[in-house]
Amino acid sequence: MQRDETTAVGATKFSWRRRDHTRGSLLVSLGVLALPSICTSMVGAAAYQLIDLKFVSLLGATPLAAVVVTNQSLRQIAFLLVMGTSVGAQAIIARSVGAGKTEDADHVAGQVLLLGSLFCVVFALVGGLFPRELLGLVASDPAVLAAGVPYVRLTFILMFGFILIPLFGSILNGAGDSTTPMVVTVLAAPVSLFAEWCLIFGHLGAPAFGVTGVALGASLGSLLGLTLAGWVLLAGHSRVHLKLRHFVPDWRVLRQLLQISWQPTLHLAGRTLVIVYFLVLAGRFGAEVQAAYGIGIRLEMVAFMLAFPIANACATLVGQNLGAGSRRRAWRAVGVASAISVVVCWLFAAVFFLFREPLMALFSDDPAVIAVGTEYLLFVAASMLFIGPYFVAFRALQAAEDMTTPMLISNGSAVLVAVPLGHFLATATSLGPTGLWIAILVYSVVNSGATLAWLATGRWTRRRLLSPMHSQA
Repeated sequence: MQRDETTAVGATKFSWRRRDHTRGSLLVSLGVLALPSICTSMVGAAAYQLIDLKFVSLLGATPLAAVVVTNQSLRQIAFLLVMGTSVGAQAIIARSVGAGKTEDADHVAGQVLLLGSLFCVVFALVGGLFPRELLGLVASDPAVLAAGVPYVRLTFILMFGFILIPLFGSILNGAGDSTTPMVVTVLAAPVSLFAEWCLIFGHLGAPAFGVTGVALGASLGSLLGLTLAGWVLLAGHSRVHLKLRHFVPDWRVLRQLLQISWQPTLHLAGRTLVIVYFLVLAGRFGAEVQAAYGIGIRLEMVAFMLAFPIANACATLVGQNLGAGSRRRAWRAVGVASAISVVVCWLFAAVFFLFREPLMALFSDDPAVIAVGTEYLLFVAASMLFIGPYFVAFRALQAAEDMTTPMLISNGSAVLVAVPLGHFLATATSLGPTGLWIAILVYSVVNSGATLAWLATGRWTRRRLLSPMHSQA
């Protein structure tokens, strides 16, 4: 059942896309894995998010609030499922590749995409049928509801790219190929932005759809991305080579994927809960505060999109090296990744602190929005001082299949610290929105500190790792 690895091993001398990450320089391996992912994030996420945000901001504060609330709350539900499944898939595939079990990796990859397709159908039905009810959960302003309902409907119906492209990326990253996702993103993102520019504002003879043009334009780029990613995996241009037999439902593997994915999903739910609840609280202070918080989150995400690829590369290194039985090398990978991540995040801390007002002014000309957002970025700058090692820590734990501990820490910090503290400071004191920002910073400190402390115990290196194909043998 296992594919001959002779060609792949020999190819490592000539192709860094097939590099053996269980030996050689860790810094080189981290660069091979992280740099393409950073490029992917910068082009497909950071640049795309900021330009997309600029387009929407030109429509006014109300459409901006509608899009921000939808993307940072409702769409995060899909994001949780996608990222949870991605984490589980990457961990299993990385371990299988590290152990030389490439047929196992192929089989799991097919089941991952099958599960992702099911997610697409479910979200299309729910969002298509109940857009007003969904938006009403996080927005109460009648103007925001009027502008946002059509956007919610289309966003959920056209969710396929948002769900499937990250799953393709997790499969390839687990196999040690972060270059193909970069190429897919670099080609698809400009198509999405160009289509949005045409469909939002009615350029080049296209109808001006306004807010709904955002969802329509993004879906066109997603179609291109899915076509390219599917071709790579199906045509055998990757270490993972999908064939039709890999898409036949295997209920045991699907069940195992769900078992290993629900904990990362709940882990991410902690931060999502904080964002969603604080967006609702921010709305009580007016659309300007809600829009400012949304812009601040987008800017913060730019830093995350550089730091997270480093942590994600570390997860691949940890998974493959634990699969190969090299605990010491897995530890060293965590150290190298943490050092690099600290440098990146501290640079962002300086940028957010020094240029907080000009950054906000790029996306709004409303003095109230700029003032609130400028204050929020001060707290974001402080959180950047320790967020990099946190990313590395929880991804290393997840790669070692310790999904439970980071989940418990994240959710405990959110439910016991962030939400009650933010509610109290924002509603029972005179701090107003500032109380929310204080609570977010405290939450970040507690969450990061507890995760790093658990990583330092080293228990994650002694976990017994199960084979995805033979765990019940």
